[in-house]
Amino acid sequence: MIPYGKQDVTDEDVAAVAKVLRSEFLTQGPAVPRFEERVADYCGARHAVAMNSATSALHAACMALGVSHGDLVWTSPNTFVASANCALYCGADVDFVDIDPVTYNMSVVALEAKLAGAKKAGRLPKAVIPVHFSGQSADMKAIAGLGAQFGFRIIEDASHAIGGKYLGAPVGSCAYSDIAVFSLHPVKIITSGEGGLALTNDPHLAGRMARLRTHGITRNAAEMTAAADGPWYYEMIDVGYNYRLTDMQAALGLSQMDRLDRYVAARHELAGRYDELLRGLAVITPKRAAGIHSAWHLYMIQVDGTRSNRSRREVFEAMRASGIGVNVHYIPVHLQPVYRVRGFKPGDFPACEKYYSRAITIPLYATLTRQQQDQVVEALKSALA
Repeated sequence: MIPYGKQDVTDEDVAAVAKVLRSEFLTQGPAVPRFEERVADYCGARHAVAMNSATSALHAACMALGVSHGDLVWTSPNTFVASANCALYCGADVDFVDIDPVTYNMSVVALEAKLAGAKKAGRLPKAVIPVHFSGQSADMKAIAGLGAQFGFRIIEDASHAIGGKYLGAPVGSCAYSDIAVFSLHPVKIITSGEGGLALTNDPHLAGRMARLRTHGITRNAAEMTAAADGPWYYEMIDVGYNYRLTDMQAALGLSQMDRLDRYVAARHELAGRYDELLRGLAVITPKRAAGIHSAWHLYMIQVDGTRSNRSRREVFEAMRASGIGVNVHYIPVHLQPVYRVRGFKPGDFPACEKYYSRAITIPLYATLTRQQQDQVVEALKSALA
């Protein structure tokens, strides 16, 4: 089976992790801050806070921005459930903004119209979480402009997008957001096994997220409410969590950073080759937005029902039967049972639902060979026939 995504772990990665295993620190040691500094420098952000998952990072980001009971958070319905669940964890309400049918990212036009209606109703969001779907950045400059106009905070769910660029700057620079979050899951661009990162240019937000990942505990005298009664003293000043990344994971992520640009370049080459090989087939291939350099986490096609009498399910099942590990990204979040009981229903976000009804994710990862890619294309041709 050729999977839709796959990690690449080298001898150098293994050696980096083994070095930590033989050291004094398996966790809460020097590897995590080194990894954070490396990613922050790469992205041009002032701070990076490593955590045990992007879900944890999204939750901590919401908490750091003060999202709480009674607040409202908007995100894209075309994403994994974590992009919305992070607000529920804080007791906030969640709503969605439909996608652009070309980029599959949050539609700026739909966002502006929804904000105008929300302002009249007196119920504006406290935070908006645009998702950089498949590694292609949302239109952050336009979203930031709306944030300034309507007064909401911005968290970039850049889980797919480490190594990508927006208007010439690395995704994660936080030029147009308060916080940006990366995922380090094995199918992403680089991996730490499991893991996530929250980047920001605000030292207060960075400090709060770092504290929240460690039970809300501080040893910083400036943050304490009482004088320390000894060098062992600490205070819990937030209700935090154990969201820490281990040094073993950080060592793997740090080693993989050496190959990040190569991985993204390989994905670009493969995506361009897919564009050529799929030309003329009854599928819609992903488009590139101007000024954006995607990290190419996913390559999605849509089965074009106007040119094929095969359904998405028929094509999907035929490719799986041929040994191609296709997938679908994503079932719209608002159609999940947890969100349906909150009042969402089919038809609420038609652009997202139309995309979902036709979408299939085909294999794309840095070590995918041309021979394997040809095998994917031949299986797709057969499935469409």
